[in-house]
Amino acid sequence: MPSKFMKYRIKTHKTVDKFLQRHPEVVPRFFKHFEKIAESPFFNTCDIKLLMGEKNHYRLRIGKYRFLYEIIDDQILIYVYDGDSRGDIYK
Repeated sequence: MPSKFMKYRIKTHKTVDKFLQRHPEVVPRFFKHFEKIAESPFFNTCDIKLLMGEKNHYRLRIGKYRFLYEIIDDQILIYVYDGDSRGDIYK
């Protein structure tokens, strides 16, 4: 188990990178929120929910957009694997 003072690394899937390129207005907020999550993945003030039926998979809401990510404790990693608008993210 990682120390509670270790900062997690953030890795994004190429679909998230492409989404951020298409929506540059969300990029500063994206990095601000994920920096908070990297410092304290389980105790922060971001709008996060655990995905039903999944262990260590979460949803972060930033305005009308949603980002899905997984916390991988043994690698001290937050892997952001999808991002889209509210209506399209869960399809």
